[in-house]
Amino acid sequence: MKRVVFNQKGGVGKSTIACNLAAVAAAAGKRTLVIDLDPQANSSRYLLGDAVDELQLSATEFFDQMLNFKLRPKTTQEFIVATPFANLSVLPAHLSLEELQAKLESRHKIYKLRDALDALDDYDQIWIDAPPAMHFYTLSALIAADACLIPFDCDDFSRRALYTLLENVAEIRADHNKSLVVEGIVVNQFQPRAKLPQRLVQELRDEGLPVLHTMLSSSVKIRESHELAKPMIYFDAQHKLSREFTALYSELDRLA
Repeated sequence: MKRVVFNQKGGVGKSTIACNLAAVAAAAGKRTLVIDLDPQANSSRYLLGDAVDELQLSATEFFDQMLNFKLRPKTTQEFIVATPFANLSVLPAHLSLEELQAKLESRHKIYKLRDALDALDDYDQIWIDAPPAMHFYTLSALIAADACLIPFDCDDFSRRALYTLLENVAEIRADHNKSLVVEGIVVNQFQPRAKLPQRLVQELRDEGLPVLHTMLSSSVKIRESHELAKPMIYFDAQHKLSREFTALYSELDRLA
């Protein structure tokens, strides 16, 4: 199963959600891979900590290899790094990914990620963290994925952006990946006592949008887990947010 976590609006928690769901899968014994396509490399740092600064290979070299024919190209597995957590690996990002984007677009390499992942049989689940923009890396991820998860913060700006995002995903499905589904909208940093989040979520459900039942709470603990480079299930497995990520993973598992 290949999932991409994507929203064109930044700051909605896509890296946090991708890494924590991947961590839950790994803790459950699934051979799990996170692919970080965001040049900010937040997922890479979350899973590897400061060790990410010492890496010799990243997604930059992975994509650069697609531009330059080699008689003996590196395998996809050679770009993948084991994290400190059992069953969990990452193909890390780097800021230099931005420099390659125009060349990759001009050379029409949007199907190469799909081909590379289709040939990769070492993992039960793959989670792709896409950048907060609809460009080459995001398009490549949506073409490669079976399903898309959309993080949603409960405000009007996020709601307006959501409709455009759903239209873009539908267009990609029609033109490039007929099997792509929107698996669900993940409500993040939900405040159950506030009226606005409750109203917005209910209105989205009334419109027939696939809002997932499990919602993620707002908590300072998630920032602490970022700082320590430990997803919540490894940082504090009994915390409310850890239980919510586990419940969300179980909900997705039932939908798959």
